[in-house]
Amino acid sequence: MEPESFSSPFFSQTSSRLPDDTVFFSIFPDSSLSALGPESSASLQSLHLQIIDFVTPFTSPYIWQHEPFSLSISLSPSCPCADTPLPHLHGKLKYGDNLEDEWFAAFLLFRISAAFPSASLRVWDTDGEFLLIEAAFHLPRWLNPETSRNRVFLRGGDLHVVPRSRLPDPSLLDSLRFLLDRRGGEESRASDPVQTALKNRVSGYPEKAWRSMHRVRVRVPASVAHVLRHEPFLISLAVEGFYDRDVDSMKHAAKMDKFLSRGEELVLVLVKMSRAMYAQLVQQKFQAPSCYPMMPSVSDRVAYTEAEIGMKIACGMEMMYQARRKEGGKVGKGSGWSKYKENLEKNGYFEGLLCGSKEYKRLMESAEEYYQKSSSVSRTREIMSAPVRRIDEILAVPYSEDDFKGQEVAVSDDDSWLYDGEDELNSVLQERQKEMEFYNEKKERKHKGKEKEGGGGSSDANVNNFDLGDISKSMEQFIHKVSSYKGAEVPQNRDFKEVNLDVDRFMKDIESMLGSQGGQEEAEDDSDGSEGSSMDMDFEDDSEGEDPNDDDEKEAFMESYSGAMNEELKNSTLEKSFEHVNQPSSKQNGESSKASKEKEDDDDEFTPIDADFNLVKNLLESYSSQQGLPGPASNLLGLMGLQLPKDSKDD
Repeated sequence: MEPESFSSPFFSQTSSRLPDDTVFFSIFPDSSLSALGPESSASLQSLHLQIIDFVTPFTSPYIWQHEPFSLSISLSPSCPCADTPLPHLHGKLKYGDNLEDEWFAAFLLFRISAAFPSASLRVWDTDGEFLLIEAAFHLPRWLNPETSRNRVFLRGGDLHVVPRSRLPDPSLLDSLRFLLDRRGGEESRASDPVQTALKNRVSGYPEKAWRSMHRVRVRVPASVAHVLRHEPFLISLAVEGFYDRDVDSMKHAAKMDKFLSRGEELVLVLVKMSRAMYAQLVQQKFQAPSCYPMMPSVSDRVAYTEAEIGMKIACGMEMMYQARRKEGGKVGKGSGWSKYKENLEKNGYFEGLLCGSKEYKRLMESAEEYYQKSSSVSRTREIMSAPVRRIDEILAVPYSEDDFKGQEVAVSDDDSWLYDGEDELNSVLQERQKEMEFYNEKKERKHKGKEKEGGGGSSDANVNNFDLGDISKSMEQFIHKVSSYKGAEVPQNRDFKEVNLDVDRFMKDIESMLGSQGGQEEAEDDSDGSEGSSMDMDFEDDSEGEDPNDDDEKEAFMESYSGAMNEELKNSTLEKSFEHVNQPSSKQNGESSKASKEKEDDDDEFTPIDADFNLVKNLLESYSSQQGLPGPASNLLGLMGLQLPKDSKDD
């Protein structure tokens, strides 16, 4: 069969290269790891036919949204679906708006892996490894889009993930060989929660897929009914043509040259389609072309609805046919075999044998036999890819409106599911919510267990034992030991050690930048002898020989400057933004009362400020305003090695 041509599939590569709404899959038999040449091709052909026979009972009652489930043989070393030139089977399936198609295909691949245990399967889509996404709450933490390359497979009916501890950066060939080893297969099998999550997702198939089919009575032109009678799956192309219509295709619908050329009457038929197709037809309004047969009266609601849906199908069939014919979709007979033979020659199937030789004839007979046996499945695929020729063949067969009259047509299926989907959606959301809650509870229990092992208490204990005084003490330690003229630099180990500073070198650098002379600007000596920050400098050597008059002038200037600054601050609202030290009550002693009265009369002095209290208060207000999100307060406290308990509105 003709090899597919599609972009690189791997999860870690750019997803924009992949076609949207398309699922891809590959099957690597164990024999392909060793067998090469015609033997490998014969083995793949045999496996391909076996898989076709296996999946046909599941897929025969089903109508796919855009294209049927199918597999092709790849013998080309440059096949883009693998980074290793291994002969294998591969395929792709565009599911479009019908997600049911993708999970039905996933179910088929699970069943294929169980029925053919000597093969390893890969499946992915535009989002990447969508099977891992389904079981995301149960995956190991190291597994992510960057580390999943060449690791995820289906084998023996289970999901396998090649462990990173055994193969840090595996190639596809490395992973396939690892899975082939019995011990490796046991190690790579995903955990039971992962298996359960995926098995639950594909449980109920194929019955679930069959139940998604919708049968509806429609009134269509006899030509459309004649085509759908012979090829029922062409309804998917008709719906696609209607749903994806554009301005150019609408011009074809206005004329209906192909399906109303003989002025056919409307006939009543039963059409089977997917629920997604039915929704695409019903949910869009479309005015019938002027050339279309007379529609029933609106008063007859049932007949009008049947004719309206049938009109949309007929117009979609016309638009699809004309668009494909314009693209050159009219393919001659026998082109499928010719193209298949051409690909065999291109991929080295005949190994340079002379045409007409005994070995060449044997390989040709084998290829012809395989093509004939697989044609039953490939036929549907070929018609879907080139429907023009088949439609012309069907309409060439004589037919009339009388062929559809006098026949009993079953009633349409109930379509209440189209309007009552809210309950089903809420049910799915509730299941996801429960899964997320279970995951969060598990994560929290694990976190609490680590806290107990490390001697830490619960969050309630942290609230009861947390001392707000630690904030001011840690801030003071932070300023004195960690900050410098360069800023605050926190060591990685959070061990606050005193920052050493070469004062002489620092002053020389300052003088060189400012062009000042040494000794002109002096720093005030730390008279109390307490430990200060690196900005509190003592220049005892430079203080020798100072003029006492200079000290008096500096003191006078500082008093004048301080007075002016206090006057400005007194007239502002800045004072009200700080909490002041509570003054002793006048009832305590006379001296305190007298001092309080003098303080009230002195407008030039400020009430002392409790710096520690203001610091803690402002930090707590900033932390509370973060509402549990990252922010400056939590970041600063974290740098100081402090972790506040969760903010409680009730406390």
